[in-house]
Amino acid sequence: MNPNCARCGKIVYPTEKVNCLDKFWHKSCFHCETCKMTLNMKNYKGYEKKPYCNAHYPKQSFTMVADTPENLRLKQQSELQSQIRYKEEFEKNKGKGFSVVADTPELQRIKKTQDQISNIKYHEEFERSRMGPSPGEEPERRSSPESGGGGGYRRAEQPPQHHGQPAVFQQQQQQPPPSQSYGYKEPAAPASAQRNAPPGGGKRFRAVYDYTAADEDEVSFQDGDTIVNVQQIDDGWMYGTVERTGDTGMLPANYVEAI
Repeated sequence: MNPNCARCGKIVYPTEKVNCLDKFWHKSCFHCETCKMTLNMKNYKGYEKKPYCNAHYPKQSFTMVADTPENLRLKQQSELQSQIRYKEEFEKNKGKGFSVVADTPELQRIKKTQDQISNIKYHEEFERSRMGPSPGEEPERRSSPESGGGGGYRRAEQPPQHHGQPAVFQQQQQQPPPSQSYGYKEPAAPASAQRNAPPGGGKRFRAVYDYTAADEDEVSFQDGDTIVNVQQIDDGWMYGTVERTGDTGMLPANYVEAI
């Protein structure tokens, strides 16, 4: 069945049919809507399913919208919504910019090595901080006399000079006092102890640091304790009795001061 022409409405036969713009036209009816110039499939331009020539093709023009209070309010509201949406997206994606690295065996080995190196460095720093100053230097005070102790400064190295000497002084303390009736004579101290001991002997000192005994022949004391019957062994060590506890033994010379 032959269709009707979109222009004149008459039947269009196949010999004169033009199929364009989803419609059927007679060749003479397929012309510009404005100037009536006959068009063909090569020079027409369609607008709203109507044929136009190049000169009369409708041009789209944009209308200017006035900035009314309502339009300004809508514009401001749209900007606020855009900022809110941006912040929501930002908070949602925060922290997702980093790529997740798989824990491969190689990465686990590297991480373990780094942890071991970190632990070694930590122990080195810890041991270095524990090392006290040399015998001739004043150590840093960890607790003031007013605080009554608590810092517990402790030396890391022990001078080798006192080894072998404390036993003699322990024997002197443990042996009974000399008695004329039995004819007991106290053994003489070593020459090094006699040479280094003060001429008066029996001096009193006050502890200026806390100290914890590291060996069996040493005594522990707290900041502020009084040390009596003190004898100088060498430049770094003394021998005396803690008046508060009654313990007798070796103590570092740089932890006490004369009263």
